[in-house]
Amino acid sequence: MTFFGAINGIIIYHNSPLTEGIREDMKKLIKLFLLIFIIALTAMLVSACPLTGSDNPGNTNPNGSSGSNDNKTNNNNDQGATEVVNIPDNSIQAVHEPAVPIVLIPEAPGLSVEENDKAIIDYSNAADGYIMIKWLADTDKQLRVLIDGPSAVQYTYTIWNNNTFNVFPLSDGNGSYEINVVEQTDGDRYALALNHKINVTLNDEFAPFLRPNQFVNFTENSAAVAKAAELVTGNATFPDKIAAVYNFVVNNITYDVDFANEVVAGHHKGYLPDLDNVLARRKGICFDYAALMTAMLRSQGIPTKLVIGYAGEVRHAWISVFSEETGWVDQAVFFDGENWILMDPTFASTANNQAALQQFIGDGSNYTVLYLH
Repeated sequence: MTFFGAINGIIIYHNSPLTEGIREDMKKLIKLFLLIFIIALTAMLVSACPLTGSDNPGNTNPNGSSGSNDNKTNNNNDQGATEVVNIPDNSIQAVHEPAVPIVLIPEAPGLSVEENDKAIIDYSNAADGYIMIKWLADTDKQLRVLIDGPSAVQYTYTIWNNNTFNVFPLSDGNGSYEINVVEQTDGDRYALALNHKINVTLNDEFAPFLRPNQFVNFTENSAAVAKAAELVTGNATFPDKIAAVYNFVVNNITYDVDFANEVVAGHHKGYLPDLDNVLARRKGICFDYAALMTAMLRSQGIPTKLVIGYAGEVRHAWISVFSEETGWVDQAVFFDGENWILMDPTFASTANNQAALQQFIGDGSNYTVLYLH
């Protein structure tokens, strides 16, 4: 019996004289049978139609169009289909992300201050290793700040009367500090203008040696900061970053003999390095070398000390650096791949590989530390 014959038989039987209840049951059965038939017919039609485009991600080639079986990868399982796209090797290029400067700008928010009509000391951020001082009164005299810390070494700085805050590091770390702001009266005589004592607990021991200050003066817009970022790009390790900055300073900055003689003769009292000027001129004295390298390394988040002291019997400046692998490497050193060599960028630049001078650079006993900035 064919499918339609069966349907006809049901219809005939439906028209025979049966009771009302049987007729209702037959109506329900017919409706159910027709519904099953429609569902089965729909399934056959759908299975006969190919899926294209976004309807089947497994059929999409790398160009996003519908592809043949030769260009597709299907992963059909109970969890559904997963698209796999093959990318040609020549479409991937290895690039180095530019190094990002880490410039921690000092601020004077006025939360903790000592002031009078002559000067103001803002020590709101003493825990970050610095204080800021601004002179308020009119004067044509020289101004100084004397900072005595736990080491009992007195640090003397110049205060510039330019209506801006000057930044001074708390280089001695944790402990008690006395701050004296003084004004020149005559010659080398000074009178006390403002005094304050503070107890300092640093947020971390590196705080004074990560930020700019009066001796190592830079901002996020400094050319020295941009140059440092360029130099360390692609150098992931601490020795590589140190080497990149060190080699640049040694090979590109020449010693300014004439200016050094002027400084020694006292013609530039209170001289402070202008780092971008040093970078532009490619010339400087030992103070410039050390300050430039210190700023570059600090701007990359490397704790760096600018050290003032003596090289033999000559007043000099150099740097010390910190790494997690070695701790503080004092007397400023450079890792050449095998050995740590004293990283005195001034002498290294002018030595021209002279054996005696290179030996002097590598011998820490020739250096005496006076101040850390």
